[in-house]
Amino acid sequence: MTELVLTADAGWFGGDTLSGPVAVAVADGMITWAGAPAEGPAAPAHHVDGVLLPGLVDHHVHTDLVEYTALPSAGVTTAVDLGAVATRVFRLAAESCLPGFDGPRVLAAGPFLTAPGGYPTDREWALDGMAWEIGSPESASRAVRALAPHRPVTVKVALNSEAGPVFDDATLRALVATAHRSGLTVTAHTEGAGQTSRAVAAGVDVLAHTPWSERLGDELLGRMARQVAVVSTLDIHGRGVDSPQRETAVSNLRRFHALGGRVRYGTDLGNGPLPLGVNGSELDALRAAELTPAEIVRALCRETGGVRIPADLVAVPEDPLTAPEVLARARTVVHRGTVLPSTTPEGTP
Repeated sequence: MTELVLTADAGWFGGDTLSGPVAVAVADGMITWAGAPAEGPAAPAHHVDGVLLPGLVDHHVHTDLVEYTALPSAGVTTAVDLGAVATRVFRLAAESCLPGFDGPRVLAAGPFLTAPGGYPTDREWALDGMAWEIGSPESASRAVRALAPHRPVTVKVALNSEAGPVFDDATLRALVATAHRSGLTVTAHTEGAGQTSRAVAAGVDVLAHTPWSERLGDELLGRMARQVAVVSTLDIHGRGVDSPQRETAVSNLRRFHALGGRVRYGTDLGNGPLPLGVNGSELDALRAAELTPAEIVRALCRETGGVRIPADLVAVPEDPLTAPEVLARARTVVHRGTVLPSTTPEGTP
């Protein structure tokens, strides 16, 4: 039975233009129908002001290090955790799918997989169990097989030669091959000369950050555009202020994007004083990397294209395909089919 029909004067669910007016039917926390309001099922209606979009996704969060429960009220209804204590984060990911959970839907990678003494084992913020140290191809395969029953969203590897040891090529290839045989992708943190090239050669699927420690060559960027997605995390370099690292990262992302590369919005939330919600400075940096407004919208939220998906929606006050900065100004948020009280406009039920 349809529990609620949400209506709006305009909406975006994919493509380069808005639709409108729109209606979305919700039952059991799932979207069951979408279309024109006049064609919708009979059910209590809730009109939201502004432009209705799928809920927003931050593709790089560390829930061990941040007050993640604040994210849904800012429109970020899904958080991809790219490094946490395994025993806690996999439980959190399971709980985040249950009714009544106080926080975003969490998609978890589990721990960092790193070389003995490698990043982030030297960091004060690295909690016990946040990094698993791996010293051989055999131990790499065992680690991936241990993670696989938890169905992580990806397997996270650290290749930071500026902070300490990194995997040798044989260990890295074994890790990637075992993950792929298990139906899992691999996400790499690459830092230091040559580490992005090594990751791409080994077959990784995602880069957790836009590389910033070196200017990448056009041949490598072309291969990346065919093989990997890149999570932006541009604003960690200066936090709204220009820096050499930010300029290198923006240049690398601009040229990657120009070659057709897939860009995902991510902030590395938990890495210093970043806003709990959509980061306007990250959006500005994506504009500097020459993503169009529509491409920025796609980097933040899935193009739904159908029904029976989680009823996570956000309304923003203006057209984000013209002004993507409004993505940081959630007016109404629907999470698991429920309109969040803190974001309900005055005068609405």
